[in-house]
Amino acid sequence: MTTLARKLHLIDYFALGFGVMVGTAWLVIMDDLFARGGPLGAILGFVVGALTLLPVGYVYGQLVKAIPDAGGEVAYTALFFPKSVSFLTGWLMLLSYFLTCPFEAVAAGKIAAYVFPSIDSIELYRLGGRPVYLGHVILGLTITVLLTWLNYRGIQASARFLKWTTFTFLTCVVIFVVAGFGHGSSANFRPFLANSPLMSIFLVWQVTPWLLSGFESVGKGAEEASPDFQGKNFSVAILSTIVVGLVFFCVIIAAVAYAAPWQSLANEKFSTAVAFERALHARWIVNLIMASAFIALLKAFNGNVVASSRMLFAMGRRNLLDHRLARVHNVNQTPSVAVISVGVATVIAILMGEALLVPVLEVGAVGSAIGWMAACASYFCMKPSFLGRAAAVFGLLLTSAMILAKVVPIVPGHFTRPEWIAMGIYGLLGYGLWSRRHSEGTAQS
Repeated sequence: MTTLARKLHLIDYFALGFGVMVGTAWLVIMDDLFARGGPLGAILGFVVGALTLLPVGYVYGQLVKAIPDAGGEVAYTALFFPKSVSFLTGWLMLLSYFLTCPFEAVAAGKIAAYVFPSIDSIELYRLGGRPVYLGHVILGLTITVLLTWLNYRGIQASARFLKWTTFTFLTCVVIFVVAGFGHGSSANFRPFLANSPLMSIFLVWQVTPWLLSGFESVGKGAEEASPDFQGKNFSVAILSTIVVGLVFFCVIIAAVAYAAPWQSLANEKFSTAVAFERALHARWIVNLIMASAFIALLKAFNGNVVASSRMLFAMGRRNLLDHRLARVHNVNQTPSVAVISVGVATVIAILMGEALLVPVLEVGAVGSAIGWMAACASYFCMKPSFLGRAAAVFGLLLTSAMILAKVVPIVPGHFTRPEWIAMGIYGLLGYGLWSRRHSEGTAQS
């Protein structure tokens, strides 16, 4: 039986985690972060968010070391909970990974159109009142095909691409941040908060799980670790991803707020680029930021192809989804059917346009929280040391608060009708697939 190739090292796992974590959100939602908390509230919200995620990261590090399975949460829950719980957990985590692929493909068209407006010249149709342009579709499909092919070829090629894009992106960020701090003014930070201190921090903390999620994707490549890889380094990769992600977002928030008055960035299409252009009065800085964002979306897209295809592969192997998803390419040693399935599904989602993707992203964020909760519950059932139990309990309380913050109507930023509809549709799709596999398994037995 062909197994997955064992090629990954510590730097590869960091690139995978950071690749999944940081896409283009720092470019497209900066104005929303400022509206929620102001510069200081946004930074403090991220600090609180990252600190509260560290215990969850610790739990994942211990779980991946003990259970190096590509299914991650599916494998962890299978040890202590019914099969239906494993399916539900895996199905929701799959959504959180997969959705990033079409989202970044759609973002590619928006970024390209900002630099080359002619891409928006041919409108194909409208969905949810938002146009879908031919140029955007072609670019998104091209990226999807290329990254699907790259991952079909092998994990080593995909890992090289992740490392190259990750460190190229970080280099570009250092360049434009240093250039920005040479201009602007500290007076632009005022007022420091958008709301009351606690509300400013809370509203930003509410979205940090989505913006800092991805550290747990390290576990999806656990079966592809190099033979000389030490299990304790899974924790190193996971925790360093959280810390570097925190530093990245705090630096970007501070640099943008320093470059231009943050209130003036409201409703700007790409507020980060606008702030630096106003500070430097130069177009080259915009082009550099857009190039950085394009590299970031390629990095995030590729990382999420890896994570989502491994989830599909693992669920197929456990007969939670179609067993053909568990096929491994004899030569490339990749989960080839799962990789192609992610590519095909991404193509379909791209054609749906941005209007239908945005509500589902909110559902994906809750899916991550449920997956983290399941992982913490599984680790607690393993009866670890006092420190491990404390981390697991804290993780359970944290993820409960994250879920309640989205589903309780009286909480600011809760789900609205489009998110509930998206969750219902995805839940029904999952129930249909689960029932079909369950029926097939009963018939075969």
